[in-house]
Amino acid sequence: MKFSVLIAHYNNAAFFRDCYKSLVSQSYKDWEAIILDDASSYEEKSQIQELISRDIRFKFFENEKNCGVGVTKSKLIELASGDICGFVDPDDAILPSAIEKAIQVFTCRKDVVLAYSRFMRCDQNLQPLSSFKLAVQVQNNDPYFFNYPIQIAHFVTFRKDVYQQTDKMNSNLKIAEDQDLYLKMYEKGKVYFINDTNYLYRTHAGGISQHENKSKSYDYFSQVVFEAMKRRNLKSIHGMKIPETYPGQQEIFNLLKYQNSIPYRIKRKIFITLQKFFR
Repeated sequence: MKFSVLIAHYNNAAFFRDCYKSLVSQSYKDWEAIILDDASSYEEKSQIQELISRDIRFKFFENEKNCGVGVTKSKLIELASGDICGFVDPDDAILPSAIEKAIQVFTCRKDVVLAYSRFMRCDQNLQPLSSFKLAVQVQNNDPYFFNYPIQIAHFVTFRKDVYQQTDKMNSNLKIAEDQDLYLKMYEKGKVYFINDTNYLYRTHAGGISQHENKSKSYDYFSQVVFEAMKRRNLKSIHGMKIPETYPGQQEIFNLLKYQNSIPYRIKRKIFITLQKFFR
């Protein structure tokens, strides 16, 4: 089973060496790394190309002009030749057994369409800071799951053939394109939580999560949630009517407030525990 590592690159060559080292150190060997550069500077592209030039598993592509993360990540999936895909940001890294653990899940569980694990927040030198605490097994087959507040997060891997059965990632998104992917895959089959820390997430001033669009992230995410509501033909949530057209960020998150209530969280935890026991 071949694995495609998908890397959307834009002027991040300074940190890419750590990403590169983590890939060539993988215990699972049948992988390729697809890098799509989104119109970086000549110097940035040259550094990436020089580093990967001696390993044929790395394939480098370029956008003719800067297209943004939604377009770039959508193209990456189409460029992949692997059975299983997973995004790794060029300034992040994965643990040596990350791909192998994902492949084991997809090999043993034919009903799983997406798998994910824990990630570690790191400083700019990739030194650990804190583990992402919301990483747990989410409830499967729940039409009211919107990746909020419990979340599917890094290291996310998915079956490409199942992705092709969706209406694909929304390439117009500047942020929350990953959330769009997760929810569309969730609707096609089981998702599985690998209870290990397999992804190192670097925090630094130039990271996409620290980009000026960060202030708009919840609005992009709320649009993704609204589109999921429409795909699932939901008319109401917790007794509240879902608007016919997108009403704005605040109205969407108001519909989901009940999911943060203590009774709901206790009920959900019990259900997920039972689901884990019987899977």
